[in-house]
Amino acid sequence: QVQLVESGGGLVPAGGTLRLSCTASENFVNIHTMRWYRQPPGKQRELVASITRRGSTNHVDSVKGRFTISRDNSKATVYLQMDDLNPEYTGVDYCNAYIFTEGLYWGQGTQVTVSS
Repeated sequence: QVQLVESGGGLVPAGGTLRLSCTASENFVNIHTMRWYRQPPGKQRELVASITRRGSTNHVDSVKGRFTISRDNSKATVYLQMDDLNPEYTGVDYCNAYIFTEGLYWGQGTQVTVSS
């Protein structure tokens, strides 16, 4: 079994910063693309950013220039640096990872609350 354990969420004022972490219980050579999603209250999950095993990144337009996805393969960990947060971002953030040959796995979610 594979599990992804998230941390770093919390309550932050508008304009503040959080850094999320997600660590996989898996040999790093088997971890392919990792992604961060968000899920606003009452809505479906939506992609925030992705990163390939070798570090190629993509960020959705709404967070470009403010959020940065990165990974440390030696620690089997993906990060999401979130700067200049706004209240509209409030919700639950989830990481996921494609594990070869196991499949796609999700973290447990971490709450991000941005106050006005």
